[in-house]
Amino acid sequence: MKRGKKYNASVKIYNPITAYELKEAVTLVKKMAYAKFDESVDLSIKLNLKKSQSVRDTVVLPNQFRGEKKVLVFCKPEKEKEAQEAGAAFVGADDLIEKVKGGWTDFDVAVATPDMMKDVGKLGMVLGRKGLMPNPKTGTVTFDLKGTLAELRKGRVEFRADKTGVVHLSVGKVSMEPEKVAENIDVVVTEIKRKRPSDVKGDFIQTVSVASTMGPGVWVAMRDQE
Repeated sequence: MKRGKKYNASVKIYNPITAYELKEAVTLVKKMAYAKFDESVDLSIKLNLKKSQSVRDTVVLPNQFRGEKKVLVFCKPEKEKEAQEAGAAFVGADDLIEKVKGGWTDFDVAVATPDMMKDVGKLGMVLGRKGLMPNPKTGTVTFDLKGTLAELRKGRVEFRADKTGVVHLSVGKVSMEPEKVAENIDVVVTEIKRKRPSDVKGDFIQTVSVASTMGPGVWVAMRDQE
């Protein structure tokens, strides 16, 4: 693949086959970011998983880097006040379901109370394709609207291994201090280790790398020790 001059210049400041300590790796990613916008810092973790296994959950990052999330809550009238006071941007039941059914998805996260899922589940064609479907595994199907929305607003993010066993997610911006990005990464890695299937043999976390949106990836010397 032919790369641009800025990309080729950036890769000269590091060794692409060396695994660096976490903070040093993040610092290198920042130095090699050359885009005119504030690039994201993206984390990739290769897990030792069988085809039948999956790893999926959410985690609250200690250092927020995204703007305020617009949260939609599907709930019955008796829970509407709680959702509104917790900061939901949109609250409703049948009215919102009909609106979403028509293709409207101007929100970042959808939360639903369990008694709404029979109807919300019918929105799979709209919400499923955009990764917005409420799911008990990610804590977005719950009666605890106050607690859930508080975590979402703090910076709770979802992580999920793809079919190849790789977890991809953004953990910061290149404008952030390396220490804060590294702290976010530590929290994600710790949480993923807790999701290790009991029958995994050998290292669960095989490789860890970080990269900016447009820049090259940097290997991180962070192996699973369990």
